[in-house]
Amino acid sequence: MAEDAATPPDRIVENYCTATQSQEQSFDGTSMEVEIQASLPKLKKKGNLRGLRRISKLGRITYEHLIFEGDGTVKNQVITRYLTAEVEAHDEPSPALAVTPANYRFSYRSKAVVDGRDVYFFTVSPKKKRVGLFKGQLWIDAATYLPVLESGYWVKSPSIFLKKVAFVRTFEIRDGISVPRQVASTVDTRIWGPAELEIDFTNFSVDRFSEDGDAQLPVAADRDGQ
Repeated sequence: MAEDAATPPDRIVENYCTATQSQEQSFDGTSMEVEIQASLPKLKKKGNLRGLRRISKLGRITYEHLIFEGDGTVKNQVITRYLTAEVEAHDEPSPALAVTPANYRFSYRSKAVVDGRDVYFFTVSPKKKRVGLFKGQLWIDAATYLPVLESGYWVKSPSIFLKKVAFVRTFEIRDGISVPRQVASTVDTRIWGPAELEIDFTNFSVDRFSEDGDAQLPVAADRDGQ
């Protein structure tokens, strides 16, 4: 149950860390369907990718069974680079990227109601400039202490082709787990100008197999692309 409005910010952060650490292994051996819509507005190019995002028993991210429709430049220079950057960022041990006091400074702002839920609103800033860390906002559900929204920008670019990556990441709390629902990103690329991505996640499930493979980004089929 949620504590009252007078709950000290340090206690909120402590409860948040406990809740997120408790669910951390719940994502190992799971999969979600993913649909990515991306565009290069200056070039008037668009693309759409659908596939499966797996997290192996060892915590590695793999994108599989991908089908792409649209312009090949969007596929190769925006979507693939973005997904590769995500995979490489998560190659770091999870404690090094976790949104915890070990890696971030937390600053309490307010309590609010979002989508019918009471939430605690914090700003966060990383203590080190490391790939996979961000500066921005964190909204914590007051009932479960799980994240419902993260937003901001990566403090270090994971690729020489990406100058800046800003994002809004929303979650859905389901059966005591904070499951990704959508990521909306604006990426400033060095060659193609700004790029926009919207990533929707659906059909979260626990995989029945246990084998672990290397993270790959195979594109199974193209339609009207290159």
